[in-house]
Amino acid sequence: MNQKYNRRHMLAVILALAWPTMLEQLMQTAVQYIDTAMVGSLGTVATAAVGSTSTVNWLVGSTISAMGVGFLAYISRAFGAGEQDRARRAAGQAVLITLAAGLFFTVLTLSLSGAVPVWMQVEPNIRALASRYFFILYLPMLPRTASIIFGTVLRAAGDTKTPMKTGILVNCVNVILNFLLIYPSRVLTIGNFSFPVWGAGLGVTGAAIASAAAFTAGGICITFALWRHPGISPRGQRLRPDAGILRACMRVALPNMLQRFGTSLGYVAFAAMINALGEVSTAAHTIANTVESAFYIPGFGMQTAAATLAGNAYGARDEKQMDSLASMFIPLEIALMILSGATLFLTAPFLMRLFSTNDAVIQLGASVLRMVAVSEPFYGFSIIIEGFMMGVGKTKLPFVFNLIGMWLVRIVGTFLCTQIFHLGLVSAWACMIAHNLLLFCLFLLCYLKGAWNPLHKKTKETPV
Repeated sequence: MNQKYNRRHMLAVILALAWPTMLEQLMQTAVQYIDTAMVGSLGTVATAAVGSTSTVNWLVGSTISAMGVGFLAYISRAFGAGEQDRARRAAGQAVLITLAAGLFFTVLTLSLSGAVPVWMQVEPNIRALASRYFFILYLPMLPRTASIIFGTVLRAAGDTKTPMKTGILVNCVNVILNFLLIYPSRVLTIGNFSFPVWGAGLGVTGAAIASAAAFTAGGICITFALWRHPGISPRGQRLRPDAGILRACMRVALPNMLQRFGTSLGYVAFAAMINALGEVSTAAHTIANTVESAFYIPGFGMQTAAATLAGNAYGARDEKQMDSLASMFIPLEIALMILSGATLFLTAPFLMRLFSTNDAVIQLGASVLRMVAVSEPFYGFSIIIEGFMMGVGKTKLPFVFNLIGMWLVRIVGTFLCTQIFHLGLVSAWACMIAHNLLLFCLFLLCYLKGAWNPLHKKTKETPV
């Protein structure tokens, strides 16, 4: 009876941590859907201009997120061990890293804004528009960095609601400004009522300004939220480097950073090869990626909860709790991803029609979405095991697994299929699915051998 109660209590804790992250990601995806639909209404060229540099956005964002993973592992373990003062000192170091990384990436991205569309093999008639969109999007790089790292710090302390609320604010600002800045002034009719609505008519540039303003608002809000947080606020901490904390965080963050950088660079190479296939393939790929992202929400929402709770259990040296987490998270995650994949398979054509009226784009996008839907439960397993490993600070194996899958399977395979054999977008997504299935096999082996959990070892590792 007590064991049943404990499992019920743990399930409540898992859902309490996971649902705000899922809702936050759902809101972000909903706005992504709206952005894509709004820009898509301007034509295939506009969609391609916005989507052609999106993988560079993943490259920058995932590199910064990896820094946050180091703080997530450190802070969640500190909370698990009951050392709240150590967690606060780590939050102070997160402020330093945010300032340094935000300024560095601002200079880097703005200086390269003209070159990125060329590197991405964007068609010449789209390059100027893509470059302008990219430049404006990266002007608020410092608040964007704050949103990512400070949000991770709060989640590590068990607060997933504040990042969720901030995400909702960002999305609302983005949608409202999109509505006003993308389209020209017009008359809207709702039922029997007609009324004029002001619009700037800036098109793709308006979408970039809306996103930049929303990111700025989000960064400011989450900074204030962290500063006022009763459990993890960095107030009173000296903003000078603490070698002990930074070394421990970077030991976890560096492999994760290299992993994300390497895989994101792979996404850039992957997208560049797809961009070279022409406007229809680029538009279908961009829209399909946007559609697909909504169906990974259960997986990544559960991953955040898994990382936090695994870090707590490791900090408390509770081997039984660690095993219980695995026995609950894995079947729950797989069930969610089966449901998600089945829904994507059934609704793929309908979802593509939300963003495009081009029959060729719709048909091609629906085909690749149905392909990837079948692999979602396998990818969900990988996401959870990787989440456990992030929480306990074991990021080296995921680094190796992801680089092997990305570069030896997806990139080499896509190059052969699209550049040598000229098989098109479907073959490229088949290589992506092969990458996901390889990750499943590698993480399954890792789980069966117990390599994901340092508390299983005879000589147990001591949390840093």
